[in-house]
Amino acid sequence: MENQNLTEQRNALMLFLWNNRKSLLLFTGAAAVISIIISFLITPLFLSTAIVFPAASSNVSFSEQRNVKAAAMDFGEEEQAEQLVQILSSSRIRDRVVKKFDLFAAYDIDKNDPNKNYKLNKAYNEHFSFARTRYGSIQIDVLDESPQRAANMANDIVDLIDTIKNEMIRERTLPAFQINLRKKQQMEKERDSILSKLESLAALGVLPNDARATLYQALVDSKSQDEKDEIRKKIELNNKYGSVYDGLEYQRNEKIVKIEDFRVSYEQAESDANANFTHKFVVERAVVADRKEKPKRMIIVLVATVGGFLFGLFFLLIRQRIAELKLNA
Repeated sequence: MENQNLTEQRNALMLFLWNNRKSLLLFTGAAAVISIIISFLITPLFLSTAIVFPAASSNVSFSEQRNVKAAAMDFGEEEQAEQLVQILSSSRIRDRVVKKFDLFAAYDIDKNDPNKNYKLNKAYNEHFSFARTRYGSIQIDVLDESPQRAANMANDIVDLIDTIKNEMIRERTLPAFQINLRKKQQMEKERDSILSKLESLAALGVLPNDARATLYQALVDSKSQDEKDEIRKKIELNNKYGSVYDGLEYQRNEKIVKIEDFRVSYEQAESDANANFTHKFVVERAVVADRKEKPKRMIIVLVATVGGFLFGLFFLLIRQRIAELKLNA
C-alpha cells in the first residue's frame, strides 16, 4: 500500500513537471541568461599570494650579539605567527598600502564622503586577507582588478613587516636610549667642567701632587736669589691651590671611571634603538596572476540556473495549490 502511494506521488510529480515544462524551461532559461549577463558585468579580480614564516621572537635587550643572530635564524612558533597576523591586520600596514596605491581611487570611494573610512575598511577587508596556515606560515592574499597591482601590494606588505615591527620596537627602546643619552651628556659635561678648572689652575702654575714635591728640592738646589724667589712664589701658589687641584683630579678620575662603566649600558641602549631586525622568512613572493580568481562564472550560472528551476517549481506548485483550493471552495 505504501509503495503504491509513493508510485502514485512520483507519477503525479512527473505529470506535473511534464504539463508545466514550458513554464519551468522559461524560469530556468531566464535565470541562466540573467546570470550569464550578470557574471560578465562583474569586474574580474586577480589573486596574488605571498607566504612568509615569522622569525623567532627578538627581545629588545640582548646581552650578547650572538643571541640576536641566533634568534634571527630560527623560525617562530604559533605565538609569533599570531603576532605577525595582528601586525599585518593593523592600521599601520593598511594606511601605508592605501596611501601608496591610492586605494580610495581604486575602490571608487569619494574622499569627501562622511562614511569614507567605513567604506574603505570594508573594501580593504574584502580584498586583503592574512591567515596562519597549518604549517605555521602566514599566507597573504590580495585581490585586485589589476593583476600587477595585486602582486605589487602583496609584495609591498611583505616588505613592510620588518619596517613596521622595527618601528614598534623603536617606540619602546628610543625613550630608554634618550634617557641614557641625556645621562651620558650630563656626565661628560661634568667631566669637561672639571678638566676646564684643572687647565685653569695649571695655567696659573699649580702642579700635580707628585710635581709639587719636587719644588722644595728645586729651592734647595737653586743658585741665584731670583731663582729662589721664583720657586718660593710657586710653592706659595701650590700650597694655596694644591688641595683644590688634588680634589679636582680625584673628581676627574672618578668621573672617567663612571663614564667608562656607563659606556656599556649606553652602547646597548643605542644599539637597541637603532637596530633593524629581520622578523620574517620569505617563502614565496607574490607573482602576477595570469588568470582571474573571481567571478567564477560557471558556478554563478549553475547556481542561478538550479535556483531558477527550483523557484519556478515552487511557484507553479503554489499556484496549482491555490487553484485547487478555489475549486474546492
